Amino acid sequence: MSESVADVVAGPSIAAVGGGEAGFPFSAVVGQEQLQLALILCAVHPGIGGVLVRGEKGTAKSTVVRALAQLLPPVADERGAERPARLVELPVGATEDRVVGSLDLQRVLRDGEQAFRPGLLAAAHHGVLYVDEVNLLHDHLVDVLLDAAAMGRVHIERDGVSHSHPARFVLVGTMNPEEGELRPQLLDRFGLTVDVAASRDVDVRMAVVRRRLDYEADPNGFATRYAEADREIADRILIARDLVGEVALDDVELRRIAALCASFDVDGMRADLVVARTATAHAAWRGSRCVTADDVRIAAELALPHRRRRDPFDEPGISEEQLEEAMQQAAEEAARAEHDSGESSGPAGESETPPSDDQGGAEGPDGPPEDDPDGGPDTPGGGGGAPEGRAGAPANSVARPPRWEVQGVGEGAPGRRSRASTRHGRVVRAVPDAAAGLHLLGTVFAAAPHQRARGRFAGPLALESEDLRGAYREGREGNLVIFVVDTSGSMAARDRLSAVTGAIVALLRDAYQRRDKVAVITMRGSEAELVLPPTSSVDIAVRRLAGLRTGGKTPLARGLVEAREVVRRERVRDPQRRAMVVLLTDGRATGGADPVPRARAAARVLARDGVAGVVVDCERGMIRLGLAADLARELRATYIRLAEITGDSVAGVVRSQVSGVRAA
Repeated sequence: MSESVADVVAGPSIAAVGGGEAGFPFSAVVGQEQLQLALILCAVHPGIGGVLVRGEKGTAKSTVVRALAQLLPPVADERGAERPARLVELPVGATEDRVVGSLDLQRVLRDGEQAFRPGLLAAAHHGVLYVDEVNLLHDHLVDVLLDAAAMGRVHIERDGVSHSHPARFVLVGTMNPEEGELRPQLLDRFGLTVDVAASRDVDVRMAVVRRRLDYEADPNGFATRYAEADREIADRILIARDLVGEVALDDVELRRIAALCASFDVDGMRADLVVARTATAHAAWRGSRCVTADDVRIAAELALPHRRRRDPFDEPGISEEQLEEAMQQAAEEAARAEHDSGESSGPAGESETPPSDDQGGAEGPDGPPEDDPDGGPDTPGGGGGAPEGRAGAPANSVARPPRWEVQGVGEGAPGRRSRASTRHGRVVRAVPDAAAGLHLLGTVFAAAPHQRARGRFAGPLALESEDLRGAYREGREGNLVIFVVDTSGSMAARDRLSAVTGAIVALLRDAYQRRDKVAVITMRGSEAELVLPPTSSVDIAVRRLAGLRTGGKTPLARGLVEAREVVRRERVRDPQRRAMVVLLTDGRATGGADPVPRARAAARVLARDGVAGVVVDCERGMIRLGLAADLARELRATYIRLAEITGDSVAGVVRSQVSGVRAA
């Protein structure tokens, strides 16, 4: 194989624990006890499903994760020799081939053998898989990681290869919520979640700084001082791993877990399973063979807060009072069930009346009922329990607008809205440029006609550099949506601002689902203010909207000029991201000199820049000036009246308007 082919198929190196400068000791970390406990429990029982660490930057998230890897027991390699447990770091830009594995192209092209080349999941076996900024990772890759963490195995069916290998690792994802949240569906897939923040206690902050400075001055000496404490933790993890299979979870505590999850109204059964596994792991960590109420409480604190978030704008978390109340209710439920069981039991402790076949969960003559929580074909509303009408929604509900796509193929930031040429999507075809990854079949087909001329009649394929073909991939991209909101005195009248805010929230929810970036500009008095710079965290935008101030004149021209500046700055950062302005106003430009001509001129400039627009006319009353409609014509935007629409229809208009927009 030529050198250029080897360069193409070569992958990035894998980080491993051990050797070189000593890492920061796990036991030396100050002020992150809950995070340390969550990581330890996942090391004891990897089936918990990993830890998501949410918090601001500079809170030792990465330090704690790397320190944990040093405590894991050595791993026997393929030759039987022991090696340190690996810390495998997954970059945000990793491809699916690099994560799960793919064909070993070197052996295929050089030897003509079909062989599998393991990915990062295989390298993380019995170690730690660390994903920094997991909220910026592609959703389908997050799904792959979480599946592997929960199952302990990876199954690959692709490129003519069928392969399966074990992948039991401690999955740790870190994120800053200000950079965008994970979807609730993905949040639920993480076993545990810990929110971290820098302590406001002066003594704690002093201890953090002192230990960090001491470590930087003498890393090996500092690690030596905490070596004994780290060894004790490592030994306890090993003992707990051996003990966890012997820990008993009796019906009283299992009922407590079920009652807790039911009281918080979490979706599905994953929460119950995770709490049960975490409580079992915590009991083993304590050295006990029985799960207690305290184990369940600690497990609930780690496993339930993030599962309460169903809507993107719901605040995650459980207060101490809420947890205490739920624990009390669960205790009462467990006591009541135990009392009822004692009253209904005969001398042998068996129920006096066997359950009938029509009782929920009872076994019929042919065995247990099928696991069909949504209802079978004979169940009213079967296939999800939806009533008659549109599937999965009430019969009289308003249908959501159909999904839109930008015409053509862009190259914008990863998202879920429009087709885009990316490095991480599905392979569509082979192209001459192999920089984005080798297209095996395309390369073979390009080389095949030249084999006889190259003197090959048997053996490995004879390749030249001109045979190389790259994989052209298509995925999805997000857009930049800029809300320009008129908050002048005229807009505040008759509760119009409340209706406008409701429409914006509907748009923000759609932007969250499609992974768009959003910005909010308000106009009042003599200035336009960028109250929210472009961000992927749309829940922050909702909170900013709640505190909008109103009153004064309408500096409409200033608002449009500020929107153009936001687009210009964002195009410097990301030239491929397409932008759209959503203007919500009554069209009354009253601020500044020559307000109406200036507003129209600003709209024309935005249109020339290739920015799509939607103008939502908020004007009311018997006499209408129609200024918003004139502005829409200058902006080459869709014009729509607020009184005639709902939040869903506003979202539909915005979807349709992004089509065809290109970054200038």
